[in-house]
Amino acid sequence: MTVIAGLVHDGRVHLGGDAAGVSGLDLTVRRDPKIFRNGPYVMGFTTSFRMGQLLHHALKAPSPKGDLDRFMTTVFVDKLRECLKDGGWASKDSEQEKAGTFLVGVHGRLFAVYDDYQIAEPADGYAAVGCGGRFALGALHATAGMGLKPRRRLALALTAAGHHSAGVSAPFSYVTARKRPA
Repeated sequence: MTVIAGLVHDGRVHLGGDAAGVSGLDLTVRRDPKIFRNGPYVMGFTTSFRMGQLLHHALKAPSPKGDLDRFMTTVFVDKLRECLKDGGWASKDSEQEKAGTFLVGVHGRLFAVYDDYQIAEPADGYAAVGCGGRFALGALHATAGMGLKPRRRLALALTAAGHHSAGVSAPFSYVTARKRPA
């Protein structure tokens, strides 16, 4: 299920996501958002609506401080792990903790968080996750350098994913991170 696409443009992170809730061959168009703001962050999730609800409503998002790479891989991930455990969603397999996949933007930087809690920052300035992610990445690559506004690029990426993936469904929604305080 899902496509979440994000890009960095003029120091701000923009996310777009679909509304599909998929179970087997069943599709429900969901009203609850897959993309949202939480404190200084914008987030968009795949994997599980329960995980997304915890990210949106239960995660007490820590304020970024100091070296953002270090902060994201330590403080942010520790708060995330605690939130998912407390919410009964995290799992353990062979003594390794597992979560889900989502995009997060903060202070003009875009990160992907994967199920093993690794934090990845795409060098291209864009990323996409979910079953429609490959199609969205192709569209984001094809539109790079064309001078399109971020929302238009995201709309093209989400539309391509919706056209090619049975796990993606409109309506699409968008969120942009607030500018970093001076």
